[in-house]
Amino acid sequence: MITEQAEQQTESTSRANSVESPLTRRALNLPNLITLIRLLLAFVLFTMIEYSSYWVAAACLFVFAAATDALDGWIARRYQMITTLGRILDPFVDKIIVCGAFIFLLARPESGVNAWMVVILIGREMFVSTLRGFLEQHGKDFAANWAGKIKMILQSVAVTASLLSMDAQLSQLLWFNPTRDILLWGAVIATAYSGLIYIFRATSLLISPVK
Repeated sequence: MITEQAEQQTESTSRANSVESPLTRRALNLPNLITLIRLLLAFVLFTMIEYSSYWVAAACLFVFAAATDALDGWIARRYQMITTLGRILDPFVDKIIVCGAFIFLLARPESGVNAWMVVILIGREMFVSTLRGFLEQHGKDFAANWAGKIKMILQSVAVTASLLSMDAQLSQLLWFNPTRDILLWGAVIATAYSGLIYIFRATSLLISPVK
């Protein structure tokens, strides 16, 4: 009996010691490095939107930065390099680059982005992040689902179209700006819809007992 209790205590201690701190040498891996590079590219993009007129280059930079999100996630899963730091940093950087791009584009009337779009996008992100933090603190699984992933893709396509629409040559195409507007509002609708999906999911989790 004493031996069994000692083994249980040793196992509990071992499990407690195995809880990973976000800042460890293991956290300084390739996926997290790619995420940090994406954060740096986000600020380069914001500077280009604010001070330059190289819109095709800005769009290419945004597409490249957004694509690294899939890359670092794939590397982390494929080579079992998922860390606590990565789980915190990756969604944060995603929100910085997308929401930041919309905020900086708002200052450009020719971009097609308006204030209501930005309010809906940022409001949704803040609300869902708050919900996720609350539910996970209470032992509920509130990981991202398909609606959130589709929302991210549509937002990225809309930002790219908005950047390209400010190019002098592309803006002369009669179909380009209407297409951009459809993509922008499509991204906003998808954002609002995914927020509703998360609300219904959170409600279901809140009324169900913790297992």
